[in-house]
Amino acid sequence: MTLSCFELGERMLGVDETLGALAAMTPPAVACQRVPLSSALGGVLAADVVSPIDVPQNTNAAMDGIALAWPEAPPTEVTVVGEVLAGTRFEARLAAGQAVRITTGAPLPDGADTVIMNEQLATSAASRVRIEHPERVRRAQNVRRAGEDLARGQLALAAGTRLRPQHLGLLASLGLADVSLFRPVRVAVFSTGDEVTAPGEALPAAGIYDTNRFSLRGLLERLGCEVIDLGILRDDLETMRWALATAARDADMVMTSGGVSVGQADWVKPALEAIGELGLWRIAMRPGRPLAFGRIRREAGAPVPFFGLPGNPVAVMVTFLQFVQPMLRRMQGEHAWQPARLTALAGESLKSREGRVDFHRGIYASDEAGRLWVNTTGRQGSGILSSMVAANCLIEISAECATVDVGAPVTIQPFGDLT
Repeated sequence: MTLSCFELGERMLGVDETLGALAAMTPPAVACQRVPLSSALGGVLAADVVSPIDVPQNTNAAMDGIALAWPEAPPTEVTVVGEVLAGTRFEARLAAGQAVRITTGAPLPDGADTVIMNEQLATSAASRVRIEHPERVRRAQNVRRAGEDLARGQLALAAGTRLRPQHLGLLASLGLADVSLFRPVRVAVFSTGDEVTAPGEALPAAGIYDTNRFSLRGLLERLGCEVIDLGILRDDLETMRWALATAARDADMVMTSGGVSVGQADWVKPALEAIGELGLWRIAMRPGRPLAFGRIRREAGAPVPFFGLPGNPVAVMVTFLQFVQPMLRRMQGEHAWQPARLTALAGESLKSREGRVDFHRGIYASDEAGRLWVNTTGRQGSGILSSMVAANCLIEISAECATVDVGAPVTIQPFGDLT
């Protein structure tokens, strides 16, 4: 994070401008650690993985049947001289026209180059088999070549890959018992406001239950972060200042929700300015215009990035997905990540306001022709959290667009592994 990035001032920033500024202000990726493969799901690789072996190790059978050394003429009947099972080898070399019975995965003997499956075979004598429909047999069929999946020395997975179940299987096929991953990013989270009440407590007449902290916990945990839950902070400048400074001692990022508007009881901004720097403050978008980003100074070590998210529950989730998520993924070493975007046809007229990006909650589905259509979930107020529950995507309406007509193309962001 460079000081020049904190010269954006109080002006309203566009969404793309904000993303660019946050990319420039992202701290380096966290340290790495060795993790057993059995515990590596969801982690991000800290180093390239190069295959130490050929996968598969041997040229082998893709079917149960016979492994054949192809003769000069297309075969109709062949001599069987033995068998080879998975996990064993047939040591002799086959002469042209000879075959061995073989099971799926077993190495082909020297000289063999073709596998004919059992369904195409009929026994004609003790050591002879007849090939049914020989015109359907092709040389080199049903054979897996050594190294056809990965060759020794080939890049298997690049650093920055977030490991999914298929990645774990690939790493296991290389014989790796552990891998180098970036450690979990530690994120301190708390809600703010005298009106905010913890679930399970009696709700005051003027109170609201704390929904944001739990939404944020879920998003962070899905992203593989270590959450430091600091509960609810009351509206008091000194308390806020102390809490932010204390959280920054142990966390890689500090995040609050609420208290970032311009009301007389909104203390996040002055508290941050007392112990750090404010980078940006307002974004031309809905929901989520009031969003603070800065950094908190520490007595030892680099400053800690800080996000002050809005108080409305939908705005919290939308701003997290758009701005916090990309920074956290870069801090985890996932530098190439981009949100998934698709184009769908609007199933209803969509209203926006020129000069800002609108994110509506939507439901998309395909029709009989395979075209994607999207409709909103209904009322789009930033306090209607049930609209996020009903949605499977965000509808992204650009700042240049005031109206999207029925049937017009529109960009959607499908909910992914976090939501």
